[in-house]
Amino acid sequence: MPTLARTDSLARKARFAGLLYLVVIVTGLGAELGLRGPLVDFSDADATATAILAAPSQFRAAIATDLVMALSDAGIAILLYLIFRTVAPGLALSAMVFRLIQTVLIATSLMALLAAWLVLTSADALTDAPALALVFLDLHAHGYDLGLVFFGVNSLIMGVLIWRSGLFAKAFGAGLALAGVVYLIGSGLRFFAPDFLPVFLPAYGLTILAETAFCLRLLLQRGTT
Repeated sequence: MPTLARTDSLARKARFAGLLYLVVIVTGLGAELGLRGPLVDFSDADATATAILAAPSQFRAAIATDLVMALSDAGIAILLYLIFRTVAPGLALSAMVFRLIQTVLIATSLMALLAAWLVLTSADALTDAPALALVFLDLHAHGYDLGLVFFGVNSLIMGVLIWRSGLFAKAFGAGLALAGVVYLIGSGLRFFAPDFLPVFLPAYGLTILAETAFCLRLLLQRGTT
């Protein structure tokens, strides 16, 4: 079974991937929990519309932050492929493709946020604009979870690659594989059993823990001594 050598070039790639991973974690959580989340109430279209129109800069910042996250995630996909391609070329390529599909879907779903904004700012020409805007906001949430289906598969593959690589402790591979399972279950619930999703949401804490741990490990990667 091939393993990775700790070269200076590999260490630089790993640290850069870790830096981008940190950007993804901060911007992803920041956009959802810090910026967009406080404005959106899926049970109250009028309150959501009022909140967004009262804080346009915050809503736009959430879109910009998600865009930064998507760009950083694309960079991670490429760097992790370059790191792990000698371990298992087919698996490394598959992981990159699934992660890039996730990135494209999440970036595309930002159009739903822009549509919600356009609807709300054109309220004089539209009937029941808050309800229509809420539909677009819900579409964005579903698009995000559709992306996480592909990211869940990516995480499972990355778990195998890390397990095989010999470069990182196998616990990191197991953690990412577990995160992949959580993403797949969570997205499945969003689409097929949404009533059970609120009960499952705390499980996403495992994904934050696993990905943050791997991010820090990448940042601390050293080359030859």
